[in-house]
Amino acid sequence: MTDSLHDLRRCTLAIDLGAARTRVYAKRAGLIVDEPSLVAVDIRNGRLVAVGGLAERMAGRTAEYVRVVRPFSGGTVVDVDMGILMLRQLLGDKARRAWLRQSKPRIAAAVPYGAGPQARRILSETLTDLGARQVELVHAPLAAAVGSAIPVGQPEGSMIVICGASETQVAVLSFGGIIAGEVLPVGGNAMDDAVLEHLRIHHDLILPHQGLLPLHQVLSEAVGEPQSNTEVHGKDVSSGLARSLNLETGGVREAMRDPLSALVSGIGRVLRRCPPDLVVDIADRGIILTGGSAVLPGLDTMLGSATGMPVHITKDPALSTVLGLGMMIESAEATEPAAEEVAELRPESAVRAASQELA
Repeated sequence: MTDSLHDLRRCTLAIDLGAARTRVYAKRAGLIVDEPSLVAVDIRNGRLVAVGGLAERMAGRTAEYVRVVRPFSGGTVVDVDMGILMLRQLLGDKARRAWLRQSKPRIAAAVPYGAGPQARRILSETLTDLGARQVELVHAPLAAAVGSAIPVGQPEGSMIVICGASETQVAVLSFGGIIAGEVLPVGGNAMDDAVLEHLRIHHDLILPHQGLLPLHQVLSEAVGEPQSNTEVHGKDVSSGLARSLNLETGGVREAMRDPLSALVSGIGRVLRRCPPDLVVDIADRGIILTGGSAVLPGLDTMLGSATGMPVHITKDPALSTVLGLGMMIESAEATEPAAEEVAELRPESAVRAASQELA
């Protein structure tokens, strides 16, 4: 785990390996990869079928011999071979050719708070096998705080909650360090699973995960309303035929209560481990909510009601961690120049502008 800004400035790439999406930031180029962390592979011969967005569209729609897998979970590598295969495809031939023509790049990577030595070693070895000369690991809460424009270097308490797909990281930061933190096995997937189970048990309807997107939209628009209705489409449990249902959103919110309660309990445990001065700071400044699942409908409202503290969702919650890493490697003139070829890779002007605004 690096604590040296000098080492981070020498990095060319910054990588955030999420259970839901993989994001790569290149120095002087911005965000060059933002794709679902999925690989479709033919299990008969091990041949790669698709990665990223195409693999996501194939999930649940392929022959039984095509398996769609997630090589990463919560910032850690669970399938090294598939992870390397996916990253090579997402980065593209141009990046690989650039690496071969120069010394291998240094990579900064986000790692979950509390990740053990084995998880850190596997992550480092995976990126080394990909072609990295050196891997600098940064705690994800620290990177997300930088990407959320939190003044982490000040002697003031700040709480950041990174709500990801498979887990949630809760951390209190002050004076450039993490004072207390915890990783909770509750994320956006657990909340979605609770809703899917509610529909199956109480309405005899099976929905794919993609079928929840319209429901999320309606719930977001109906925040603060006691009850509203929306139509969902799925498969009837008994007949196996397609069926539509006019669903009351109140029952859906109730189904999400258990995983949300686990999240609130975890925040309480972290606060109890903090000195009183920091708790007072957090009560005054509020909780910073970020991560890809931070925009789940009603999440910020329930956290605010349960903790009695204001909850603020960052401007780009899904990008906070990778933008924070990007700001770290861009923070000053590097002692090692970045590859010109990498700087040419698919520059994202919008993300680059967001980074400059946060800086």
